[in-house]
Amino acid sequence: MDFVLSGAAACGACLFTNPLEVVKTRMQLQGELKSRGSYQVYYRNVFHAFYTIGKVDGLAGLQKGLVPGLFYQFFMNGVRLGSYAIIESSGYIHTNGRVSAVKTTAAGAVAGVVGAVMGSPIYLVKTHLQSQSTASIAVGHQYKHQGMFHALAAIYRQHGILGLWRGSSAAVPRVSVGSAAQLCTFSSSKELVIDLQVFPSNSWLVALSAGMISSVVVVLAMTPFDVVSTRLYNQPVDNLGKGQLYKGFTDCFSQTLKKEGLTGLYKGLGASYFRLGPHTILSLFFWDELRKFYKQFR
Repeated sequence: MDFVLSGAAACGACLFTNPLEVVKTRMQLQGELKSRGSYQVYYRNVFHAFYTIGKVDGLAGLQKGLVPGLFYQFFMNGVRLGSYAIIESSGYIHTNGRVSAVKTTAAGAVAGVVGAVMGSPIYLVKTHLQSQSTASIAVGHQYKHQGMFHALAAIYRQHGILGLWRGSSAAVPRVSVGSAAQLCTFSSSKELVIDLQVFPSNSWLVALSAGMISSVVVVLAMTPFDVVSTRLYNQPVDNLGKGQLYKGFTDCFSQTLKKEGLTGLYKGLGASYFRLGPHTILSLFFWDELRKFYKQFR
């Protein structure tokens, strides 16, 4: 039940934040491996990107990749948050009755690795679909998938089972870092809010405020890994399934840093916060409330 509740909470958040994920993906691919000023800027900022995508691709364009997004959230976060809930229930993350930062970071990272490996094929397809757009505003490599299942079948036919896990070398550090930062700060912040007696200990505002604190830390820690992950998943590949732009996580990280500078690794930071921030807050809030509700009736 921990896995089901965790997946349901993440899906609830995804319904609200998927348009922001589309915007974030496009902004991270814009000007890929090009120095500032040497490429056409289709998306000037988050709000301009929303307007441009809505105008050119239509409102449906802002919900591209929603189906794989929901599948990804259910399976990846179901496994990740469900695993963490089991670890938390066992008492592992506490030392002398208090939340241990070291233990929550380790537990969050381990849970993140498991979730990332499980969800990588769906994230691959989601990235491909969200980057697809009308030629006049296209950024990054353009795949021609007709939907999630068509994409999975096409990748499997062309590159085999291993092709479905292409880009997972970036997914593992991305999700493990994000998961460690998220769950460590959420557990610690929740305990801090209760200690300060800002709200009653059983109030829904405790989880909401802890999620807000966690969201800032998550975005700052995760964005460079998120940019690299998006680019590795979306890059064109040869007949053997090898990337034509990057050899792997380290190569993509170093090339981006060298050619675009540190700002290249934080491309789409505003979009990242508008997406990851609300998603972190909503998913953790839904997760905490669903677990409390389930415990009352168990």
